Amino acid sequence: MIKPYTAVGLIPTVRGIRKRKDIKLNLEHLSHLVKAAAWLSSLDLPVRLIAFPEGALQGFNDEVLDLDHATFAREGAIDIPGEETEFLGRIAREYDAFVIAQAKARHPDWKDRFFNVGFILSPRGKVILKHYKVSPLFPVEHSVCPHDVYDWWIEKYGRTLQAFWPVVDTEIGRLGIMMANEGSYPENARALALNGAEVVYRASYPHPATGNEFFEIQSRARALDNNLYIVAPNMGTYYLFPEETTPIDTFGGRSFVINYRGQIVGRQDYGAGSTYVGGPIDVEALRDHRARAQWDNYMKDLRTELYQIVYEQPIYPKNLYLKRAPMKHAEYREKVIKRQVKLMHDRGIWKKPAR
Repeated sequence: MIKPYTAVGLIPTVRGIRKRKDIKLNLEHLSHLVKAAAWLSSLDLPVRLIAFPEGALQGFNDEVLDLDHATFAREGAIDIPGEETEFLGRIAREYDAFVIAQAKARHPDWKDRFFNVGFILSPRGKVILKHYKVSPLFPVEHSVCPHDVYDWWIEKYGRTLQAFWPVVDTEIGRLGIMMANEGSYPENARALALNGAEVVYRASYPHPATGNEFFEIQSRARALDNNLYIVAPNMGTYYLFPEETTPIDTFGGRSFVINYRGQIVGRQDYGAGSTYVGGPIDVEALRDHRARAQWDNYMKDLRTELYQIVYEQPIYPKNLYLKRAPMKHAEYREKVIKRQVKLMHDRGIWKKPAR
């Protein structure tokens, strides 16, 4: 039996990096933030899960500054496992907690390429899950994702839920990862749920989408639709470079812990600095709900033969970066976004606006 526990999501001030060595500044700050968050949050239920938001290690300078992909892969991306995961592993051991985090990271088989990778560390400090952000990426992201090298990915890892939406079974429940814009698409949460996920990490999301409540609406819907917990910490304020003296709140706060019925059980609206969000996780209650509820445990009633019809025609092009580096912003807008909009119009899925 899994006893109820507290999940903590950190909301850190972060400094964008120029080189990999700059990550140490962020790691040191995160270690101090964990002390406050874990101690105060554990005054209720023990803290067994600590989530670091997407961007907490490196920031988003590869995207913000439209940097060359291969250069950032060599100079700013990390290896998993590596010295950064070793640092976070010491935090996991100190607090006897599972740690979920994210980084732009290299794949050992791809020279001068990096992926957007979420990962989970056990309380013993070992990497027990790696999730490569599958798609769709935010329009300005420079990462490679598995769909961009689809044929190669299938050959190496197989065509399974675990190959694209991995879940790990742990002493605090079955854990999975759905980063940022992945949570904007119901299919990613549903894939994790069908792979057995019970507690899912979903971070981060920028303003104005947080102020427009997209982040909250999406996260609560994904939790309710699939009867799973969502731990959704957002970023705090952002220094573009390590030496900057004035931070910018580009994320707008609004971090959450959401239960399996879509209800917020932990909320932190503040984002202009460093703080955290905490909320209770009761995996046994989730399992009981799935087993006994007749109506709002939706997955048992999926009419899968019908829903497969929806996806018979491909939309977004696979293997986009199988033979080339990811595009910079202007090229992506011209060659991908415009193409996709034209495709939707040409197929009659969308009707063209009058002007």
